[in-house]
Amino acid sequence: MSTLAVCTILLMILISGRLVKYMAKVASSTMDVGAMIALLGYRIPGLLELTLPLAFFLALLLCLGRMHADNEISVLNACGVSERRLLGYVLLVASLFAIGVAYLSLILSPLGMQRAALVAEAQRSRGVFDEVIAGKFYPFRDGDGVIHADDVTAEQALGNVFLVLSTISSATLSAPAIVVFAKAAEQQNTDYDTKTYIVLNEGLRYEGVPGSTNYHITEFEEYGIRLSESQPYEERVNLESISTSDLMISREVDHNVALQWRLSIPLMMFVVALLAWPLSRAKPRQGQYSKLLPAILLYLFYLVGLNALRGSIESGVVPSWVTLLPMHCLLIMFALVLIFRGSFKRYRAHIRSK
Repeated sequence: MSTLAVCTILLMILISGRLVKYMAKVASSTMDVGAMIALLGYRIPGLLELTLPLAFFLALLLCLGRMHADNEISVLNACGVSERRLLGYVLLVASLFAIGVAYLSLILSPLGMQRAALVAEAQRSRGVFDEVIAGKFYPFRDGDGVIHADDVTAEQALGNVFLVLSTISSATLSAPAIVVFAKAAEQQNTDYDTKTYIVLNEGLRYEGVPGSTNYHITEFEEYGIRLSESQPYEERVNLESISTSDLMISREVDHNVALQWRLSIPLMMFVVALLAWPLSRAKPRQGQYSKLLPAILLYLFYLVGLNALRGSIESGVVPSWVTLLPMHCLLIMFALVLIFRGSFKRYRAHIRSK
């Protein structure tokens, strides 16, 4: 329950950052609300695989720290339940969480990133008029202007159109304004959909500097306006969206490191369980939260060390055969030293007494 509570809080913090970014795109009409919800949903497995190890670590520190502060561990030891047995129970719970995290990192997270990439590409390939609503002003996605239409048909054809175009020098006071009125408008794409045009029929075009009387007025039967050129679709390979099976058969260094990272996340559950056991011990006057800050700093060192080692292997500074295991082994050895430090002290005292 503590892991669930801490994970929910951490997940909401991460989602809020993404939500602010997506809301800005929704406000600028580069993304619709349905796509925003889909992108957030598809990214949740990737966020969960990062928050669960930290949430489990903090939950262990809180629960075991409370048990030490209330002398529940001492009572259990007096009843014949050794610390080794209690540590086994903790590792058993960690193994259950590791199975869930492995499913997230190896299967769900890559699948979610693949679906998120498809949604993002669908948003990039939307038509200019896909979100235009009759009677409302609609800004173009690339900031080329604003359009208003009295009628919108099912085929995305507009009727009674009012269009204001922005120019490159729109920040200056002497920038010319371009205003177009037309009876109808529609979108046309050419050159493999990389060039988008607004074709207006039967209207007037006004161009001039606001405040002056020198305006150019053009009457037209058909008038085409080319919008900012969109980039052609290129399939971009993102390591997060590559399936685990494809990473296993690949021989590229960055693919091997990405696979090691996915396998490292379940292993982190056992490492943080070993670290939490000795760090939760507190003296009677220290309180159950006395070692919470040092534990968080140690976890940050662990996570930063893994990322630094991953970057070094990808850049070629460290040979690929080193893998990410040295960082895990370093933290496991540190945890074992802390766990058996009391036994070492008792053994030395026993030797000196002889």
